[in-house]
Amino acid sequence: MSWLYLLLAIGCEVLGTTTLKGSQHLLSVNTAVMLSAYGLSLVFLSLALKRIDIGVAYAIWSGLGITAIEVIGVLAFHERLDCMKIIFIALILVGTIGLNFTRVS
Repeated sequence: MSWLYLLLAIGCEVLGTTTLKGSQHLLSVNTAVMLSAYGLSLVFLSLALKRIDIGVAYAIWSGLGITAIEVIGVLAFHERLDCMKIIFIALILVGTIGLNFTRVS
């Protein structure tokens, strides 16, 4: 169940970061969604930490979140994607996956 909580935390964090781009005014719907999503993300992350080491959980949470936001930025916001970005995102993923293999069941 902890891994499901971690995935939900990542999804909420990605939603919060995505809506952050559109929350230009303090009293907007995007701002309300952003704050709610970030709050839920931290709740789910704290639930995941009951069984997952904090270093591993945080690395996965941030690494997959960074990767998802980069993909969303390219697809939804037409941000630039170049070879160097791809290389460094791949390194983040390799590190995230590698840390997952260090955990002891």
